[in-house]
Amino acid sequence: MNIRHPLASDLDHVLSHTSDLWEELRGRRIFITGATGFFGCWLLETFVWANEHLRLNAEATILTRNPQHLNERLPHLANCGLRVVVGDVRNFAFPSQEFSHIIHAATESSAELNATQPELMFDTIVEGTRHCLDLAARNKASKFLFTSSGAVYGRQPANLTHIPEDFTGGPDPTDTNSAYGEGKRAAELLCALAAKRNITQPKIARCFAFVGPYMKLDAHFAIGNFIRDRIEDRPICVRGDGTAVRSYMYASDLMIWLWTILFRGESCRPYNVGSEQELSIAELAREVAGTGCTDKAASIQILGTPVPDAPVARYVPDIARAQQELGLRCSVPLHEAIERTVEWNRLTTAKELQIQ
Repeated sequence: MNIRHPLASDLDHVLSHTSDLWEELRGRRIFITGATGFFGCWLLETFVWANEHLRLNAEATILTRNPQHLNERLPHLANCGLRVVVGDVRNFAFPSQEFSHIIHAATESSAELNATQPELMFDTIVEGTRHCLDLAARNKASKFLFTSSGAVYGRQPANLTHIPEDFTGGPDPTDTNSAYGEGKRAAELLCALAAKRNITQPKIARCFAFVGPYMKLDAHFAIGNFIRDRIEDRPICVRGDGTAVRSYMYASDLMIWLWTILFRGESCRPYNVGSEQELSIAELAREVAGTGCTDKAASIQILGTPVPDAPVARYVPDIARAQQELGLRCSVPLHEAIERTVEWNRLTTAKELQIQ
């Protein structure tokens, strides 16, 4: 039996805030990398939703290394006219179609890969971006969105509550754990060089931390691990001392920001993407513990002990540029974002649904 799409309210929310942007894609083709990741799943969901509801007659071609994984994660999109290219982002064969827009969202944000194979992490980011920019040059694509990261700033100073786009710090180039952040920095430089040569208009979204359906619950993201603990009705485990400060944007707001930056952002002017509402990891654990998936709050275990007078590790963006220049806002509060993510993971998975 067909049921209403479980993300319908979120997809309607995205469309209501971006409906005036999509006309640019009417009758055109867009190429999207990173199709099976958290960002990619949401980009495909929102594109298909807008394409159908606005009757854009647009086409999307998506790059994936594993089409079976794509079918498992998004089976309800199998008949939505998406074209699939199978290959590695560093060297995939260019499709014969021409594309007016490209979104490069393919990056393995694995802490394990960054630690064990930093060269592969760095090369995948840099060479993948170079290859996608070559595709843009071949197609004379008018706009190119690169999903960068707040990792380009390196360690955020403890006395800087929110980090702005003009912060001139960076990762430690002698620390092999900087492979991800340095890769993103180098990829941004490639975007700037492409803009200088008038190849395309690269838009740069420096993304911070997020929560929502399709996010991994077994990776290195604290909020995902906490939600997994909550769903499995066990104590929420904080592996550090709980003092680190983060902020989280819900997936539907993320999509509004990314599509807006693609269509309206200034070329090579980076925009921080995330929430400015900061909280400690211990406070985050309490937020997740209090979600309503059971009648009682979960217990919390904090394994680490704070070091007296140690600087607090922060990762919180200043989002004034996106707010003032693009009119963007965060509209889904964190407690609601957590509730929606918990509910999605508890009650449904995409492969169990036959969505209308």
